[in-house]
This record gives sequence, structure tokens and C-alpha cells, in this order.
Amino acid sequence: MKRIILITGGQRSGKSSYAEKLALSLSSNPIYMATSRIWDEEFRQRVIKHQKRRGPEWTNIEEEKELSRHDITGRVAVIDCVTLWCTNYFVEQPEVSLALEALKQEFDRFTAQDATFIFVTNEIGMGGVSPNEVQRRFTDLQGWMNQYIASKADQVVLMVSGIPVKVKG
Repeated sequence: MKRIILITGGQRSGKSSYAEKLALSLSSNPIYMATSRIWDEEFRQRVIKHQKRRGPEWTNIEEEKELSRHDITGRVAVIDCVTLWCTNYFVEQPEVSLALEALKQEFDRFTAQDATFIFVTNEIGMGGVSPNEVQRRFTDLQGWMNQYIASKADQVVLMVSGIPVKVKG
């Protein structure tokens, strides 16, 4: 049965570890779909550390943009994270409305599958307004995409200092 869960919060709020525990409670062999690009060596080491921490029960998929290329029917998948996924679209298409439309279309294609989707995202708009125009545009994109996913989600959880706070569902 198709199910969409959105886990949101600030940096280091416990989103990813909560998502992973939730996925393991729902499946003995979940998927971890990483949307990040490897920008530098420090980040590469961080990715390797996270993969080792997850263990062999996980199927790891690296996918920067086209999540729907992967058939995950009948599976439980953690998609970590929406912020990096949005970044990958934004660097190629800095026009917010066009990037947002492409993201929504890809989200709809991907979540048309009969699977359990656990999306992890950041609430980057909870801080102050950036003096940087590009950063403000990205914050808009991220916020609108979060709203779109939340509107489609069966459940939304806000992580606060490692504590899950149920927002929807």
C-alpha cells in the first residue's frame, strides 16, 4: 500500500536517524536513496561513514535527480534528502518556478509507485531572511517543495532536538 511520510526539521535535529529507524521498523531490507552530489573529499568521507553505519540490510541507491528511474514497488525507501535533491535541480535551472515544476513532476512520477516513501527534508526557512538573493530564491524553492510534499503526505513529522513531533497523520 502506497504511503508517503515527510520528516522535516533543522540541521542535526535527528531527521535521518529517525527516518532510518522508522524504515527498519517497517522492513527488514529498506532502501536508502541518497540525492546528494559529492562536492568534495570531506563530503565523500561523510557519505562513506553513513553507508557503513547503516549496514548490509540496506540497499543503497545514489540518485541526484531522476528518482523515478528506480523501481521500488513493494519496498520501503528513505529519500535523504529533499534539500539536496532541490539543489540539484536549482543549480541547473535557477528559475524557481521552472525548477519547482520539474521537481513536482518528478515527485509525482516517483510516488506513483506502490511503495512506502520516507522523505527527509530541512526547514531552511525557519531562520532569518538571507541577504543573498540566490539563497532567498533557493529558500523559496525548498519551502514550496516541502509544502507540496506535505500536502501529498499521509504523515508529517517535525524533528526538534531529536524528538519527533507529529504534525500530520
